[in-house]
Amino acid sequence: MSSANTQEFLKGFWKENPTFVYVLGMCPTLAVSNSVVNSVSMGLATTFVLVMSSMLISMLRKVIPDQVRMAAFIMIISTFVTVIDYVIQAISLDIYKALGAFISLIVVNCIILGRAESFASRNPVWPSILDALGSGLGFTSAIFCMGTIRELLGNGSFAGIDVFGPSYEPWIVMILPGGGFFVLGALLLGVNAINTRRRRARA
Repeated sequence: MSSANTQEFLKGFWKENPTFVYVLGMCPTLAVSNSVVNSVSMGLATTFVLVMSSMLISMLRKVIPDQVRMAAFIMIISTFVTVIDYVIQAISLDIYKALGAFISLIVVNCIILGRAESFASRNPVWPSILDALGSGLGFTSAIFCMGTIRELLGNGSFAGIDVFGPSYEPWIVMILPGGGFFVLGALLLGVNAINTRRRRARA
């Protein structure tokens, strides 16, 4: 893998992280990040749709007319959302019920539409795949961090495994919507502080 392709892949983890830098995909990030399993499932589902749709859009970028560009993107994305919807339903009904309507809402996730419009529709297939994979895994890592913190504090467990023992008093607010906003705000504050410190060090 060339240096340029490596940079395309890695930028989605930190420099252009869709959650912590661009603050995209907030609806699923806040809604399903109350447990590690739900967070990882949503992250991987989004990554699958992002990679497959970016690949196909890049392949068809010279064929799709500009007049129907967005409609074509949404149709391609919705096709892969339907695929992952049935896959999750076949693998685990519990996860499928926990994620609920947010699987279908991947169709209008700003992360996927944003990468399709700004990158996949303008670049060859391989760089588009790497860009999509990096952004998808960046989103997955962000929602995983939120799910880990919220489940640990809200249930005293990690992926359903008890961590703190029976004497632990859970912070119920952490698995409620208010806890999602609190954890997201704290993580955004930490990431921005690190980025600001790095910029000052380089200056």
